Amino acid sequence: MAATTEKGASSVRFDLPEPDAFTEPYWAAAAEGRLLVRHCRDCDRTHHYPREFCPGCWSENVDWAEASGRATLYTWSVVHRNDLPPFGTRTPYTAAVVDLAEGPRMMTEVVDCAEEDLAVGMELEFTFREAEGFRVAVFRPA
Repeated sequence: MAATTEKGASSVRFDLPEPDAFTEPYWAAAAEGRLLVRHCRDCDRTHHYPREFCPGCWSENVDWAEASGRATLYTWSVVHRNDLPPFGTRTPYTAAVVDLAEGPRMMTEVVDCAEEDLAVGMELEFTFREAEGFRVAVFRPA
């Protein structure tokens, strides 16, 4: 978790990624407007969140693959209160789980959609939210 200073006090940021050597390609692609997932060359499965091995067959023969950016809404919750900085200033927001067209489920946020328009199975496309030097993948109605 990235640390920041607010009004002279140190606080922990829960909304910023902590890239490392393994996830650097993911964040570099995001900066270019592309969404990457991991693909296993042995069992041909795609997975997300990025791991160095395939959670299906445990192979380490995995590489990065560009996702299409298409997804369907699996489930969601509209968050009206969150006391962790800086989420409280962003409420309400829609925390969601989407099914990527490539197969894996991804935790994310749905943007540009009213709560009453959300529906299981609705078609979504990815976009990015700027977050202090990072581009974080979120989804909006297609």
